[in-house]
Amino acid sequence: MQTKLSPRDFSIAIALFLTGAFFAFLSPEFLGARNLSLLVTELAITATLAMGMLLVILPGHIDLSAGSGVGLLGGIASVLVFEHNVPAPLAMGVGVLAGLLIWGAMGTLVVRERIPAFIISLGGLLVFKGLFWLVIHNATIPVVHGGQSNLYSLLTTFYVPPLLGYLLAAAAVAGLAALRFRASRARKTFGIPGDDRELAFLKFFLMAQLVFLFVILTNQYRGIPLPALILGGVTLGVYVLTTHTPFGRYLYAIGGNEEAAIVSGIPVQKVVIGAFTLMGLIVAITGFMQTAYAGASTTTVGELMELDAVAACVIGGVSLKGGRGTVAGVLFGALLMAVLLNGMTLLAVSPEFKFIARGSVLALAVWMDVRMARQG
Repeated sequence: MQTKLSPRDFSIAIALFLTGAFFAFLSPEFLGARNLSLLVTELAITATLAMGMLLVILPGHIDLSAGSGVGLLGGIASVLVFEHNVPAPLAMGVGVLAGLLIWGAMGTLVVRERIPAFIISLGGLLVFKGLFWLVIHNATIPVVHGGQSNLYSLLTTFYVPPLLGYLLAAAAVAGLAALRFRASRARKTFGIPGDDRELAFLKFFLMAQLVFLFVILTNQYRGIPLPALILGGVTLGVYVLTTHTPFGRYLYAIGGNEEAAIVSGIPVQKVVIGAFTLMGLIVAITGFMQTAYAGASTTTVGELMELDAVAACVIGGVSLKGGRGTVAGVLFGALLMAVLLNGMTLLAVSPEFKFIARGSVLALAVWMDVRMARQG
């Protein structure tokens, strides 16, 4: 059985090609090895946060506080490292714990007090922004003392050696093959039709080529940036969670019809709280990467990142009403956003026009989502 393709499957690829070609034509440096490596790092930061947003949107909620949380949790770790000489791993662990507790509490308020996620996260956006500025004293707090390095600073400055990069690519392809084989065997066990062998092989072969092409391109500069590996780990975790576990199926069921999910015995409250808690973990990881990429905690770290994450999800086919979306789609959506921002930076586009472009892309993505829903 062949999978029916929709216009959405081609629209993102076409938009990516046209956007990339446009920036490459205006600025040849866009395709340079150094800029592509920077693009990978920027993509990793945006896409990692978008993965957390996917978990929250699937059951029909949203998180507008993610960007402020990125700044706050990254700032907490920076202050502990720079001002209190706390070892970087411990400081980052405190940030992770704070993220888990705060977002777990937000999820609890959403499901048990029936406060709309839009409202509670909008309040969180303001509260976290204020707390962030208090934590860093409205100053610039470096992630490491001058002339030194630590685990925090290495998050966006470490590159995997070329040979190890190829070994990791081979391991990734082998892992993809194992996951596809397991999924295919599960479908056969339950009598669920899937792609025919030729189409399945073609998809796998294309994916394997993309993995090795990615390694070849990054090796032209210094190797695979560490943020790409972090994104790979987060993406794999979210993919397995959403496609191979009951928790993931519950997320889709709740987003599709919450009342039916309750009647079916799905623990809706626990699942939604779990989704928000995982969002807190991913916000912390993103906060560390974004702060390390900037080199310090400043009052602008994380600004409007929640909108980029939402845009990446919607562009990638995630329904804002919940119940629909894939990890691969979110990755492509995040790539489009990263290409757009990176290209505008290369062309020295002024900040006001960057805001206009980001807002226009978000509005267009939501409009497409509404149109697709009507046609469906």
